This record gives sequence, C-alpha cells and structure tokens, in this order.
Amino acid sequence: MDLDKHNYKANRQHSENEKFYKRLKQRPPKDLDQKFETLHDEVFEEIDCLTCANCCKTTSPIFYERDIERASKALKLKPGTFFEKYLKMDPDKDSVLQQAPCAFLSPDNYCSIYESRPNACREYPHTNRKKMYQLIDLTLKNTMVCPAVLAITERLKSIIK
Repeated sequence: MDLDKHNYKANRQHSENEKFYKRLKQRPPKDLDQKFETLHDEVFEEIDCLTCANCCKTTSPIFYERDIERASKALKLKPGTFFEKYLKMDPDKDSVLQQAPCAFLSPDNYCSIYESRPNACREYPHTNRKKMYQLIDLTLKNTMVCPAVLAITERLKSIIK
C-alpha cells in the first residue's frame, strides 16, 4: 500500500469529494445503504487492511466504558490503570488514545488486542452500516485516512450522478 500516493490523491480530490457528499447528504438515494454495502464488499475484496493500517497509525477511536473494560480485562489491568497508561480525555470529553500510532499496533500491522478492540475499530471504516446518510461527514473525513474509503467514494461518484 502506497500511503504517499493515497495522501496525494485524497488531498487532490478532497474538494470534489466534499461537494459530492454535501449533495448526497441533501438528497440521498433510497438505496444508498445498499450501494455503500455493495461497494464496501467489492473494495475489501481488493484491499487488505494489514498492508496499510493507516487508521491505526494516524487516528484514535473513541473508547467507551465497555471498550475500556473489555481491553483492560484482556490486558489484565484495572480499567483505571488502562486509562492512565493508554488514554486521555480529548477536548470533546471523549476517551481517546494518548498518541498515534496506536499502542496496540504491532510492526506487522496486527492489533495486539484485536479480539478486545473498541467498537469504533470493529466498525471502521463505517462504510457498510445502516443510515449511511447520517455518516456522510465521517465518510468524507475517512477518505483522507483510508484508501478503501477513497476507493468506495470514487466508485460511488461513478454510479450516482
């Protein structure tokens, strides 16, 4: 995965993608969820997240209480100790990682707490969910991080005029 190429392409297309998603948000087709799900499945047949892991290298999921409990249990830590060691409160009062890349990302792009990872990681990049029109802003943001989301967006633009 060539992340420099992705970053260049994502930056170059950002304004166009922003206009596309703004229009899509105002007038979502009735089958938008189905279109996203189909493109999500197609793209992830071609892209292997383990060759990239850019999400884990550059962003932080929100850790909700149940995520903290699950991850701390897997690491045999008390939730408070887990929070002190790995998390902080962001300006929105969300619990997020203290730093990027993620402390649980190994050099081969595997997650050391994969079975206990937060829901935000489990659902990322959020392109096969219901009510996608509610996730348009997040999807646009994720085009800058995830090559798969950028590919889904390119394909979506070709089928929704």
